[in-house]
Amino acid sequence: QVQLVESGGGLVQPGGSLRLSCTASGSIFSIRAMGWYRQAPGKERELVATITSGGVANYADSVKGRFTISGDNAKNPVFLEMNSLKPEDTAVYYCSADITVLGPVRNLELWGQGTLVTVSS
Repeated sequence: QVQLVESGGGLVQPGGSLRLSCTASGSIFSIRAMGWYRQAPGKERELVATITSGGVANYADSVKGRFTISGDNAKNPVFLEMNSLKPEDTAVYYCSADITVLGPVRNLELWGQGTLVTVSS
């Protein structure tokens, strides 16, 4: 089966840094785009950053200048470098992939299980 697995979450002090990783596996023909989303307690899931297969990145205003999404040409794995972390960054972070599969050819949206990031002193 196709799946995404996130790693790298944990507890970090305000102002610190973390790097999240997302690895896709299974019968994936290609990855068109990858993204990171997060959901804090009591809030809706929100976009953090996305990157296309061509390397074009998009960021939420709240993380611009602090977070960087990156990956190789295949975007697998994809990373989220998080710097200058704030308590309000505390959330479960989810990896998402826009993938193409065969038999028949179709595009799908794939989600990981999430990894918890806690920013606290």
